[in-house]
Order: sequence, then C-alpha cells, then structure tokens
Amino acid sequence: MASDRGVQFLLSPGPTPIPDRILRAMHRQSVDFSGPDFIALCDEVFRDVKEIFRTKGIVHLYTANGHGAWEAALTNVLSPGDTVLIPEVGVFSEAWRSMAEALGLKCETVPNDWRHAIDPNQLEEKLRADTERKIKAVLFVHVDTATSLKSDVPAARAAIDAAGHPALFCVDTIASLGTTHFPMDDWGVDITVAASQKGLMMPPGLAMVAANDKAMRIGKQTTMPRRYWDWQERTAGEHYQRFCGTAPEHHIFGLREALNMIAEETLDGVVARHARLARTVRAAVGRWCEGGALQFNAVDPDQRADSVTSILMPEGMDAEAVRATGREMNLHIGSGIGPFRGRAFRIGHMGDINEPMILGSLAAIETVLRRHGIPLGNGAMDAAIAELSAANNDATLADRSIKAAE
Repeated sequence: MASDRGVQFLLSPGPTPIPDRILRAMHRQSVDFSGPDFIALCDEVFRDVKEIFRTKGIVHLYTANGHGAWEAALTNVLSPGDTVLIPEVGVFSEAWRSMAEALGLKCETVPNDWRHAIDPNQLEEKLRADTERKIKAVLFVHVDTATSLKSDVPAARAAIDAAGHPALFCVDTIASLGTTHFPMDDWGVDITVAASQKGLMMPPGLAMVAANDKAMRIGKQTTMPRRYWDWQERTAGEHYQRFCGTAPEHHIFGLREALNMIAEETLDGVVARHARLARTVRAAVGRWCEGGALQFNAVDPDQRADSVTSILMPEGMDAEAVRATGREMNLHIGSGIGPFRGRAFRIGHMGDINEPMILGSLAAIETVLRRHGIPLGNGAMDAAIAELSAANNDATLADRSIKAAE
C-alpha cells in the first residue's frame, strides 16, 4: 500500500507534476467563451505560445493528447496514398508510423536499433534514393520517451537539404518542448507537434501543432478527410472555429499561467535547469551502472535526453516489481513501454522539478533497487551532489555568499 504521508514524488515522463500556480489558475468557474474577456485571453495565448516554439508561424491548439497532434499534422498536409518517411528511434516513431498507415498513407522507414539516435547520413541516403520525390514528409521524433534518445534536429534538416529533397520536415517535440533547446524557425522545421502534459507542466488534454508558411500553403492543396483538425477552418477568422467548437477554457487558463512561469524563468533558464538536472540524474545512474546490472538504454552519452532517462534492467529482474516497491513509499517512476515493458524503468526529469526533488528521488530509487538485490556501483548520491555543486559553483553564488557573510 502506498504511503499517504508527505508529498508524492512523481518522476514520470508524463504527465508531470502540475505547479500550484497552474492548478489555481484552472480552479475557477467556467466563463462565456464567446465573451470579450475570453477572446482577448485566447488572442494573447495564441500569440505568446509561439515564443515556446520560437516560431513566427501559426500554432493550432486542440482538445487532444499528443497522438491527436500527430493526426492533426498528418491530415492537414497529406493526401490519401501519399508517402511519408519515418526514421526509427523508439516506440513513438513506431506509433506515428502506425497512425500514418491507418490514415491510408504509405510509410517508409530508416531502420534503427532503438539504442542509438537517428542517423542523419542514413536519412540523407534514403531521401537521395527517392528520385521521383514520392516522399512528402519526414516524421522525426526529437525525444522518444520510451528509449530516452534525443536525435539531432539540425543534422536532420541538413540531411534533407543535402539530398535536395522538398519533403516537409515534421518534428515531434512532445517530450522536448520546454525542456530542450528547440528554435523551430532557425532549425528549418516546417511542422512541430507538442502536448501540454510534459515540459509545459499542465494536465493532459491540450495538443499543439505549429506550422510555418510552407506547411500552411501545402495544407490548402491536400485532400485528406478532416474536419476537427482542419487548419483552414481554424484560421478563417471566427473565434468559435479556433477550437472547432467549445473552447477548452480551463486548459487555456492553465496554459496562460504556464507561459507566465516560463517567461519569468526565461525559456533559456528553463532549458538550462533541465540540462543541469539531467546531468545530475545521469551522474547517479552512471554510478549505479558500474555494478554491472543496470544499463543506460541510450548508449551514446551525447544522445541522452534532458527530459527522461530510460534504464535497462538485468535479465530475470522485473522492472514492474521495482516500480511497485517505489509506489509503496510514494515514489512514482515511469514504466518501460512496448518491447521495454518489464525490462526497463524510466526516470522523468522534466517540467516543474528542482534539485531537492531530484536528489530525494534518486535516493529513494537507490533504496528500492537495493531492496531488490540489484547490484549497484557505489557513490551515486555523491556523484549527483558533486554534479549539482559544480553546476552552481559560479561567481553569482560566490557573490551571494560573500554578501550574506557581510
């Protein structure tokens, strides 16, 4: 039985902890969604959310999860029978491919072992081989939460350009937006899909699709059946059609507060915090792995995400049993999914998190692992603390200490 004392430690790869400020913003009565106050709020949210994507394009908001964002992207810029290319990187690239096939699209893949990020050279080769230019879009997952692999978006854009290919570049940032550097326009991304329940610190239920001029232009010519997802209807000028019906008012209230919080910290500050905490997690996990039982799923350290870490268990050990023991002490970590079910657990480190939350969770995870008799290397907490100490040992903190002493 889970403890009902103290605070729940939720280190899930999504949904992530919701800050009190966002809960309070959403904890209010419904309003007239056609009234001037709510229309004005929507105007500023649609404007300000572009800053998170770092785009001058149009951001579409849907009452849906991330899978809805995938479908919105596919149905707006493709026609039945079109071909898309999906570089494999994990469970979610596979799921996006499955959705594309269900919509009547032809799918080609760039195979991968799911322990390494997408290879831009293989992507370029695949596009060069498409001499008839049948491929209409590249569906690229920036961070796959199942594998915790982070792939190189600028390198993929360079591969598309080197191949001289006109395919739309569509990037899934569901597990990276608001956690990892992602300037959509500067990186030449045509379509970005995202969702509310990870780096944006909100409940699930709000999907986001950012589209540049090229994508919007192509969307006027495609014939995939769509109504709810249709960009043309949503941008025709009528407020009611922005959401194809009743607006998700409380998600808009929450998004407004999330954007406020990110602006106060600055987006660069948010990204830096995630990088710092990710290094801390990896420092501890690296020490655990020295025991010879656990492994990072992402083999290359440079390909490990700043939002989630997937850890492989030894043969014969059940990751779900480890998670169950964690729940008894109110520690909630992510399960392995797809082929990783029972073979891996995941530590989410994104959204509304800080140093004490990470250190406390790492200590609790180590306690659980030791209870299960899993061989671990020593010094994980020392390594984590050393990483944080090094990250914060700058002139600013030194100045604060001097002033406090004075």
